Amino acid sequence: MHVLRTPDDRFACLPDWPFAPHYATVVDADGTALRVHYVDEGPRDGAPVLLMHGEPSWSYLYRRIIPALAAAGHRVIAPDLIGFGRSDKPADRNDYTYERHVDWMSQWLAQLDLNDVTLFCQDWGGLIGLRMVAASPERFAGVVASNTGLPVGTGRTEGFMAWLNFSQAVPQMPIGLIVHGGTARDLSTAEIAAYDAPFPDETFKEGARQFPRLVPVTPEHASIAENQAAWAALERFDKPFLTAFSDGDSVTRGGEAIFQKRVPGARCQPHVILQGAHFVQEDCPTEIVAIVEGMIQRRAKGFF
Repeated sequence: MHVLRTPDDRFACLPDWPFAPHYATVVDADGTALRVHYVDEGPRDGAPVLLMHGEPSWSYLYRRIIPALAAAGHRVIAPDLIGFGRSDKPADRNDYTYERHVDWMSQWLAQLDLNDVTLFCQDWGGLIGLRMVAASPERFAGVVASNTGLPVGTGRTEGFMAWLNFSQAVPQMPIGLIVHGGTARDLSTAEIAAYDAPFPDETFKEGARQFPRLVPVTPEHASIAENQAAWAALERFDKPFLTAFSDGDSVTRGGEAIFQKRVPGARCQPHVILQGAHFVQEDCPTEIVAIVEGMIQRRAKGFF
């Protein structure tokens, strides 16, 4: 596996990004070592909060959420998926598979030995993060799912198909503008550039191009059996599971219903619909902080 690594100077002086980098190494089944970057802020003994991003963003998406949760006394951890952010980037599209990503991030989670985790996951952060919850439910104390899903051969919305077709046809993938197009608020020129920072040229974007093709929305896709097994595990997950989808996302709108119906821990939770677009972290950071903090506080008071 040929692996690219974005130069560190690409991440210098990004707006609202003062966080020191942390790294762990995972090993692919073919023996390739891959470096995973993550933010790790707040007290080491604080209740851990895991923030997982999707495609084609990186942990920069959580820049206004990390400090607030850390200030509230939580240990806040935000990794970059392989292929994104400061994490390593395989150069061949065929090296990106759903199962590899689940394995890589599961290795990373085990290395950090995180327990009693509250997960906030959006987009591919949910496709991967919910698989991690299903595989290791004992590590998780609660889940907040936003604008995500766990498809098993269905779910081709018009919004998703438009995104899939665009991602495969566009000659040069404008990462920052894609994120900008998925927000309700206007990003600044510097913020858009920060989303472009991990990708010096098109060779670094093979993961961003491949991810839309990996979502198992047809019976012919891989990972359907694995997602079905994950659903079976989630149907036994009785810890708090809250949905915080947005009203302005054409890709996932309405996707909260299946979680509320099938996950036992979703019953009697204060589910919300946020006013935002796909990248709800950009539109509703204050609300997300309150949702996560509320879940942790209710658990601490024994309300679950």
